[in-house]
Amino acid sequence: WPGPTVFWTSLKSDVVVETSYALEPTLASTMSFVGAGRLAARCTSTALRQFLRPASFTTSAAASSNDKVHPGDLIANNPERQEVQKNAPDQPFTELVRHFLDPKDFYNVLEENGFDFFCGVPDSLLKDFCSYVDENVPSDRHIITANEGNAIGLASGYHLATGKAGVVYLQNSGLGNCVNPLMSLATPSVYSIPMLLLVGWRGEPGKMDEPQHQVQGSCTPLLLDSLGIPYQTLPDYIEGARQAVETAKDYVNTVNGPWVLLVRRQCFFKYKSKFNQNSYPLTREEVCEHIVSSLHPDDVVVSTTGMLSRELFEYRARFQQGHHRDFLTVGSMGHASSIAMGICAGKQDRQVYCLDGDGACLMHMGTMAVAGTRSLENYRHIVVNNGAHDSVGGQDTAAVNWDSLNFSQVARGCGYRTVLEPVSEAGDIKAAVKKLKSLPGPGFLEVRCKKGNRIDLGRPTRTPVENKHDFMTFLEANK
Repeated sequence: WPGPTVFWTSLKSDVVVETSYALEPTLASTMSFVGAGRLAARCTSTALRQFLRPASFTTSAAASSNDKVHPGDLIANNPERQEVQKNAPDQPFTELVRHFLDPKDFYNVLEENGFDFFCGVPDSLLKDFCSYVDENVPSDRHIITANEGNAIGLASGYHLATGKAGVVYLQNSGLGNCVNPLMSLATPSVYSIPMLLLVGWRGEPGKMDEPQHQVQGSCTPLLLDSLGIPYQTLPDYIEGARQAVETAKDYVNTVNGPWVLLVRRQCFFKYKSKFNQNSYPLTREEVCEHIVSSLHPDDVVVSTTGMLSRELFEYRARFQQGHHRDFLTVGSMGHASSIAMGICAGKQDRQVYCLDGDGACLMHMGTMAVAGTRSLENYRHIVVNNGAHDSVGGQDTAAVNWDSLNFSQVARGCGYRTVLEPVSEAGDIKAAVKKLKSLPGPGFLEVRCKKGNRIDLGRPTRTPVENKHDFMTFLEANK
């Protein structure tokens, strides 16, 4: 294939040798082998030659080397896909056609290439694919984990037991939870565990997103580069996706290490998942209103990542109460309780309420053991549990197992001084919050509610820095 050339640096007897491999244009246009020097330094030249073997990449649309092949041609010439293209011009501008991956087709490609085990934490950019996997893959081959590091461990264990590479899915903000197991377990220079990471690229440069995602999005390629993990952007058409998966398979089976596929916004077709509502009467937004309306104006609130913080913000706006009482944890999933504990230590005369979510609480549940063994009499921990990752597609968390997973029992076992039984009715919620306030902390309450949220739910209109300044002023002014 004529076209772009990828240069690899291999280390051999203190002599740096550059070897070039010509790649097909449709592949090279989306492939980024970052950290090449670091990768080559810990892989043999033989392994790299086997992986990047010349003329090993083919495509069904290829003709002669003089033919000009456009990525759009691969889909536009497929009658089965023409009917689902959006904004397709009549003729002949195939490069303007918008492509989308069918979650089922992409899953089949993964399975055809030997990837049959899936685990991870759902992401909004991956929600259609995750929903398909959740509803169509047997539970012994798909596990939604508490955090992303857990998923790296699960995929590693699956490889040890079967010799196969697993698929780990996550949002790029979860890469931080993965760094330790990736570097001290999966990397080729330690245990050399092959795995494919499917990473939702929130905050991709040039795309509008929330502040925390913009920061993470711009750093994602640099982070992967620093870790020495090669990555490729997942193409949004099936032929390109198949080629990307085949490349990943060649790499993980040759080098025995992690490979990343970055998934851009709107890569997948919508997948209509089955919505199984639970039997609890109130929505999370209604629960939030009942809790907050029961608090004193001087009480401090730290709210968790996702929908709950957005609903709290709108509640304050609706009643014109201002937003200074609340610290909205817009990122840092699972750390709201630690933030609240830190405030308790610094403001021991103030009642501090952490409004947590089930997914966030599970993500770093070890914090409960720390809270329970500290004398934080002003700490109140309330977990609003709907058994779902509502913000990223509604997939179940482990907390959906209402009969077997009991947060109240966990809190009691961790040493919380006051632990109330789970509630779900409006009157019971208000009474429980009042009781929680009157008893010594650390105190714990679980409130169970419905899945879902309003379609027209807005986002905070104040920046995180403005929220921080308002909040700190509130803490300082009310000594």
